Amino acid sequence: MSHVRKAPSGRWEARYRAPDGRERCQTFPTKREAVRFLERVGTDVQRGDWRDPVQARTRLDEWVERWWATTVNLRPSSRARDESYMRNHVLPAFGTHALGRISQLDVRAWVADLTASGLAPATVHKAYQTLAKVMRAAVDGDLIAQSPCRNVDLPRIEREEMRFLTPGEIVALADAMPARYRAMVIFDGYCGLRMGELAGLRCGRVDLLRRQVRVIETAVEVKGELIFNAPKTSAGNRTVPVPASVASALAEHLGRFSSGGPDDLVFPGADGGALRVNAWRARHWQPAIKAARLAPLRPHDLRHTAVSLWIAAGASPKQIATWAGHTSVALVLDRYGHLLPGHEEAVLAALDGFAKTPPEPAGDLLALPVSKNPAGFSRGESASVPLA
Repeated sequence: MSHVRKAPSGRWEARYRAPDGRERCQTFPTKREAVRFLERVGTDVQRGDWRDPVQARTRLDEWVERWWATTVNLRPSSRARDESYMRNHVLPAFGTHALGRISQLDVRAWVADLTASGLAPATVHKAYQTLAKVMRAAVDGDLIAQSPCRNVDLPRIEREEMRFLTPGEIVALADAMPARYRAMVIFDGYCGLRMGELAGLRCGRVDLLRRQVRVIETAVEVKGELIFNAPKTSAGNRTVPVPASVASALAEHLGRFSSGGPDDLVFPGADGGALRVNAWRARHWQPAIKAARLAPLRPHDLRHTAVSLWIAAGASPKQIATWAGHTSVALVLDRYGHLLPGHEEAVLAALDGFAKTPPEPAGDLLALPVSKNPAGFSRGESASVPLA
């Protein structure tokens, strides 16, 4: 039941019974505005889109605190990443805004401002995704009817050109590293593990006899603390083959720098604990790539190098996806397809052969090979079809 009445103040009250059973009231300067408001409320109630306007007045920073407290199944590294984007980009812009007052246009303007400030497109995407995640949760929590993060143009992310080392460059880089990390460079240049996977690799998962390693754990530094976790996806849990020469370098490394216990780390830090990648990059990687005259080069480029060598050796896309821990062959084709050996010449030669095939003798019938069909023809037989 809804109605409009004039208040003693001279303003018009729009009163209605909300779906939660409570009476709501909102005032307007004119009767027409009050009536239109009730019409919109009635439509929202019928569609199931009505939301408590009191909840929509919740500030974004207050909602984020409530949301974090109920967020589960989020890896520590992912949580730290989201908190960083929230703290540095989202809350400064929208923290004091009521959820219901953040419009799609506000979000578009915010994205444009972040882009104009010089932030990398990938950073803008991540900041937007963080806000979108929180606003989606507000919709699910019935605080707002729809998220303002919809149909927002984002800056284009240009794919970075991948760097691939030659076998000689892998050796040169390995020789420029401290002895403790020489085998790690060679191993990763041919086996393509992620840095967290290298840091979390234990001796019990290295099988030198079969020349393979099992990747089932990662070590990632989050806020100064090392976190050991399973790989992020099931595809990351995998077995990777090791070439014989690389296995020999790995065996020598384990003999010098590890006691060989199954739980010992294959590539520990200088203190014997897990490798802290950020510090390792600054202290050892950067000086080594400069000494080997390979700068600029990222540790992740060793992974790209391994994939390029697998392709050069004739590995199939399916093998590459499995060894690299990618979730699909399509991802491999999209990222590394330009490296796969081309078959254009063979295809064109076959097509040219078809084009040069002598013409069939003229006749009244066209013979078509067909599969088994209701008429009773078997696969490979021909059906005589009269020409039109």
